[in-house]
Amino acid sequence: MFISVLDLFKIGIGPSSSHTMGPMIAASDFRNRIEVFIAEHERDSGIHVRCILRGALAFTGKGHATDRAVTLGLYGYLPGDLVAQDVNVLITSLWRRRVIALSEAHSVKFCPEEDIVFDRGKPLPEHPNGMIFELTDQGGQIKLTETYFSIGGGFVSTLSDINTLNAPLKMESVVSYPYAFDSADSMVQMAVQNRLSIAAMKRLNEQVRTSAETLNDGLDGIWEAMQSCIGKGLSDEGVLPGGLSLSRRAKALIEQLQANPKDATVNDWLCAYAMAVNEENAAGHMVVTAPTNGAAGVIPAVLYYLVQHESASAKQVRDFLLTASAIGGIIKHRSSISGAEVGCQGEVGSAAAMAAAGLCAAREATPQQIENAAEIALEHHLGMTCDPVAGLVQVPCIERNGFGAIKAFTAASLAMRGTGQHFMSLDRCIAAMKQTGLEMSEKYKETSLGGLAVSITEC
Repeated sequence: MFISVLDLFKIGIGPSSSHTMGPMIAASDFRNRIEVFIAEHERDSGIHVRCILRGALAFTGKGHATDRAVTLGLYGYLPGDLVAQDVNVLITSLWRRRVIALSEAHSVKFCPEEDIVFDRGKPLPEHPNGMIFELTDQGGQIKLTETYFSIGGGFVSTLSDINTLNAPLKMESVVSYPYAFDSADSMVQMAVQNRLSIAAMKRLNEQVRTSAETLNDGLDGIWEAMQSCIGKGLSDEGVLPGGLSLSRRAKALIEQLQANPKDATVNDWLCAYAMAVNEENAAGHMVVTAPTNGAAGVIPAVLYYLVQHESASAKQVRDFLLTASAIGGIIKHRSSISGAEVGCQGEVGSAAAMAAAGLCAAREATPQQIENAAEIALEHHLGMTCDPVAGLVQVPCIERNGFGAIKAFTAASLAMRGTGQHFMSLDRCIAAMKQTGLEMSEKYKETSLGGLAVSITEC
């Protein structure tokens, strides 16, 4: 099993990796297929494109800006293209066009309000985040179609390959990688036998397909984006979009802490940093999937604390990210990081496990202590539901990231007080998370049909 750190951590925009980034990528891919189709076939002036959203995408797609993401993708935009743009202004312009120009000679009709269908019927059997794209002629006959699945963290699969994926995730063969671990147990065993850190093994695996310089540049770019996101979140004020009338709190919180630092605890700082990121995500601004947008604040908060309060070096930052990605890859390989599949235990729980492992690695813990820290953090998120109020990544998501960061920090501290020997292994904890997700009601898996999402009394 191999998934690159540069694939797991992706720079994009909020509010959701599965509901925003994934659909945008899928729509962009279908646009490319339309261009190939038109080039190979006779032009029809009446051709039309539409998208049918199924499962969790249909139930919470409005709150997660899925319709906006599909529109952006069909117009050729990808998440990474939008980090410096005012997406609201762009989407307003695109929404009125009614025609997608593929070239000077070719275009297709598209009206977002009519051609993006939120189908709240039975989800597609392969995955709860399904999208069906169709290209039709003037008479309504389907000329081209593709079904996509947004499988968490901005990863996308098509119908043809989802049943062959593992977790489900298309991963590269391990044959050519020197330290090909596919479980936490094998990871620790390899590290001990070869007298290497987990970060060192992960680095050597990465360098099979990229240079050390490119890898370092990529890691530094990820960290730079995380810092930028925190900085913006700590300086911005105002009300978050979506209709809940929630005010940003991170700026006021950090100002209180900076005014009286002696009274501030590590929990206070972590919450401020994590909430800053997730307020940026809720606003639809630039974030890094870590491993998802809904959980984007946990890892940056813990890493930012390490740098700002413990003067971590560049090497420590890189080791943190490499180790965190190793844990994230195992979780995605053996279970899921998708809230629509396993609930928020797969999002904030996975992020906390990754952050705890990364923090231990930066503090030069043993491989056994790193595995223990990840297990502690994940274990204490088991059963956590994904029940966003109004389908928005705001309540309880913003505060939940702060608590995920606190749990990660605590798990790392506790693990480093021990020898690494413990009762429940990370692999077994991941298996428990997967089984819990399978047995969890669909109401609690990003559909906003249960839990906090339906507990609001209108006055």
